[in-house]
Amino acid sequence: MRSPETFDAYYVETRTRLLHEAFALTGDAPAARAAVRDAFVVAWHHWRKVALLEDRDAYVRPLALRRARRRHTARIWHRDKSLEPEARLTLDALSRLTARQRELLVLNGLSALTLTDMGRIVGVPRSDAERELQTATAQFALHRDVATTEVARLLHDLAGPLESTRWPRATVVRRAGAARRRTHTVIGAGLATAALVVSGSLVATGSGAEATSLAEEKGGSGITVHSPSPDTTGTAVVDDARLLTADQATRFGRGLDWREKATTPGGPDGDLLAPCQREPLADPGAVASLARTWVGAPASGTKAGKGSGAGSSGARATAVQLVERSADPRAAGSAFDAASLWFAGCADPRTQLVATRTVKRVGDDARQFRLRTWGKRPSDVSVGLARTGSLLVATVVTSRGRPVTDRDATTSLAAAVNALCGADGAGACAGRARTRTDAPLDVGAGPGLLSVVDLPPVAAVRGPWVGTDPARARTNDAATRCDNTSFQGKGISRALTRTFVFPETRNSGQLGLTQTVGAMNEPAARAFVEKVRDRIRQCGQANLGTSVTPLASSSTAGTDLQAWALSIELNDKQSFPFLMAIVRDGRAVSQLGFAPEGAMTMSRDDFVALSRRALQRLATLDARG
Repeated sequence: MRSPETFDAYYVETRTRLLHEAFALTGDAPAARAAVRDAFVVAWHHWRKVALLEDRDAYVRPLALRRARRRHTARIWHRDKSLEPEARLTLDALSRLTARQRELLVLNGLSALTLTDMGRIVGVPRSDAERELQTATAQFALHRDVATTEVARLLHDLAGPLESTRWPRATVVRRAGAARRRTHTVIGAGLATAALVVSGSLVATGSGAEATSLAEEKGGSGITVHSPSPDTTGTAVVDDARLLTADQATRFGRGLDWREKATTPGGPDGDLLAPCQREPLADPGAVASLARTWVGAPASGTKAGKGSGAGSSGARATAVQLVERSADPRAAGSAFDAASLWFAGCADPRTQLVATRTVKRVGDDARQFRLRTWGKRPSDVSVGLARTGSLLVATVVTSRGRPVTDRDATTSLAAAVNALCGADGAGACAGRARTRTDAPLDVGAGPGLLSVVDLPPVAAVRGPWVGTDPARARTNDAATRCDNTSFQGKGISRALTRTFVFPETRNSGQLGLTQTVGAMNEPAARAFVEKVRDRIRQCGQANLGTSVTPLASSSTAGTDLQAWALSIELNDKQSFPFLMAIVRDGRAVSQLGFAPEGAMTMSRDDFVALSRRALQRLATLDARG
């Protein structure tokens, strides 16, 4: 039974609280208000079921927050002249967090949810939610330049700019929900529509008479009204018979028994099924989507099957295939780019991008990514991503034993594309695939600078890497006392520095990684690198208390790379270990320095690999001329 009185009371009681959360999440008051309003329209549509829920917020809140994220305009608060500077600084600090971290921080500060509930909303286990929340708190405090105890107060202060918000009356919202229900009934359960603007519904009214049209709301509310977003299922479908089969899934991990866990339709309010996935859909306007998940476990009776697997189920690997159909190839191309950035700039904590490959002869566009996670349960993540026509397909395999080989990953992606070949909306099929290792995609860390996703494991630390904002390189903490390299001086431009630390790790004042970059003319850049090499070599020869161990050395006409392990004696009983590298790409130069702390260190092989990644990242600085 629909109870208008119960709905009206819930609407009045809850709308301001959800608006506060949506505004803190996006910094966009108009989008937040529209999203909350639309969420209540959907709630009245399904009120017979929603009214029976013990926790109605568990249904309405995700609708509101997801719609707010999809609607908002980036950094809109910068254009809001009425916003107080303190609120603007808080929103700036929130915007520097990943989407998942921002949502966890907002929910923790503004709601009464448990960690388990918050993890369920953002799509991660409780342990991951706790770790992400700790990181979010530390990063927010760092960016906002406050103590962590001030976080909750600053979030609550964001209610100030919302005090004058005008809401549509509950009767207006119910009329819109009823119109939405009638439309769904007429068209059918398989066709979702945007029946949100019907006969002047969804208007902002204050204490005066109800407005009667959307135009009246636009003119009188003082808040931009966004048109409702249509649901994305439409009449188009992805045929589940065109997804990979159980036999084909064996390539995801040979020697494992694979079983299909589920095949489910996707949508803008769906779950996040793959590591690094930021949104349920890469294309918010996708007309159809489908996902299939598998679990791979050691065969029963094997040594691995008797308890050495990951977790109580014995699962050693999981796999997911995601397929989206966009309205046209251009939209699918944008979805391919968006999904690529999910993995190229993976925001999952303690996850490192190991390799990026371009794949030829598979669909119209294709890439592969290799990542690894580290901590108590390390894993390898293999990602295949392809676009064929208007279709986007991804295969993501997480292995806690032997990783998927590059050849099997490529073959699986080609098989996924060929299974879709000939389907409505498909484009090019897959032939004999060819792969090429490429530089990582630019993820916006700053010209020439490393990102957190580039950084390798460090033993015995707590929490994830956290990077400071890039700053002008007035000092160079990447240098040693052997070379004393400076990026200040005539002819050096665009000198930036950035430091990465573990804020959750205690007693780690020395531990950290610093990178400094700068540009100069190419002869000067070559001489700059050679000067550092000479100073390090002379330091090892002239100082008995300093040992220098070369780790890697390479030079071409356009590039240089040199890495060392140094041990600088402080006194008869103490020495200071340090890993340092200098790299050059054309006119761009970067110095990298890592200071360990006791057992908290990275392997020398990982540091050399990181130096090579720094060389790859330098191309974005050199390309700027």
